Amino acid sequence: MTLHKGASPSDRKQTGHPVNPFYGEADPVAGMETAPPRHTLPDGPLAPHAAYQFVHDELMLDGNSRLNLATFVTTWMEPQAGVLMAECRDKNMIDKDEYPRTAELEKRCVAMLADLWHAPDPSSAVGCSTTGSSEACMLAGMSFKRRWMQRNQDRYPGSARPNLVMGANVQVCWEKFCNFWEVEARTVPMEGDRFHLDAASAAEQCDENTIGVVAILGSTFDGSYEPVADICAALDEVQKKRGWDIPVHVDGASGAMIAPFLDPELMWDFRLPRVASINTSGHKYGLVYPGVGWALWRDTEALPEELVFRVNYLGGDMPTFALNFSRPGAQVAAQYYTFLRLGRAGFRAVQQATRDVAGSMAERIGALGDFRLLTRGDQLPVFAFTTADDVTAFDVFDVSRRMRERGWLLPAYTFPPNREDLSVLRVVCRNGFSMDLADLFLADLEQLLTELRQQSGPMQRPESVATAFHH
Repeated sequence: MTLHKGASPSDRKQTGHPVNPFYGEADPVAGMETAPPRHTLPDGPLAPHAAYQFVHDELMLDGNSRLNLATFVTTWMEPQAGVLMAECRDKNMIDKDEYPRTAELEKRCVAMLADLWHAPDPSSAVGCSTTGSSEACMLAGMSFKRRWMQRNQDRYPGSARPNLVMGANVQVCWEKFCNFWEVEARTVPMEGDRFHLDAASAAEQCDENTIGVVAILGSTFDGSYEPVADICAALDEVQKKRGWDIPVHVDGASGAMIAPFLDPELMWDFRLPRVASINTSGHKYGLVYPGVGWALWRDTEALPEELVFRVNYLGGDMPTFALNFSRPGAQVAAQYYTFLRLGRAGFRAVQQATRDVAGSMAERIGALGDFRLLTRGDQLPVFAFTTADDVTAFDVFDVSRRMRERGWLLPAYTFPPNREDLSVLRVVCRNGFSMDLADLFLADLEQLLTELRQQSGPMQRPESVATAFHH
């Protein structure tokens, strides 16, 4: 989460502004003539409606989440789901003895995902809910490292240093894992038109100290699937030649809730024996408000027992594997609601509609002539595009800036090594982003293009702006 510093001296010196008289009351405690301080606690309480109005008014300056084409996170759910979450917001997910039915819903969700991802024996697969895919990835990485340590007790921490192989397109949580847990990050850079990890590059980076390989089912940079089956096959050959048994984790933050329904023949999950663990974000294409994620392991052997803690001070015997402890159970209840509400046919219909919108938008943007498509939204319902080679009047950052003026958050960013020269725009289509909204987006884009084409060149901007967006 973002780090913040304290208020600047100038901010602390700010005096309160006059307040709308309707905010105050006759009550001398609740009534006021100036706004409460922003960076220190007020001396006394405010009336509930006044406190609400202050916060509500400031939040009006946030963007409209439904028009945010940068985020993968769910921005719309049915009203019934909202009611259910409100009913569960005071339940602590970790307190399974006090809230056994909420714990049971979590267990059922794990079982459903194990079945969906073709665990060899769903009854022996183990998993848990998390606050999101970032925590789930951390847990999977910890499992990799601990299993490697168990195999290398005679060399670690002496002469052996663990490493993790992944593409340069991984989400930042994997960089965090390697930093926090002292694992060498072996990232394969992009080359030419290859924008993610490939099998040969993954195998080349491995050695006897490789704890695992991360394969991304749906890159955040362009929406493309990494070839999980090919990576596993390459690692099979490595084991035959060198004897190194290197497991694979599939970071399916988005794609693990797309591929089972739209690409059922694609081999990426526990059908591949080398896949030891999978994560997904329930709050992305799992169609639940933030924040809930899921981490599953093929079987108990893939998750070292020594990483599981058992506590009894909340009542009962509670095994837990998590970086967090207390968190609300509302999102887990909402995930179970969504599984029941949609079923396989419902998920298939929703995800197909989203992919159809992405494909239609990509085709229409490609037809404008000003842009070159990198992907077309036919894997994740996500596509990336850049300006055409003959466009010199504007760049992707100009487009992003001008679309923001119309309320659309359209991210522009540079690709990672070795393609920092490539700057792109990316559109993420989610449930709730309808074809009608896509039409409005295209209309605004076409209108501003007539103005951008008249520029003499791209707008000059600080270097930091070109790389401000981070995945």
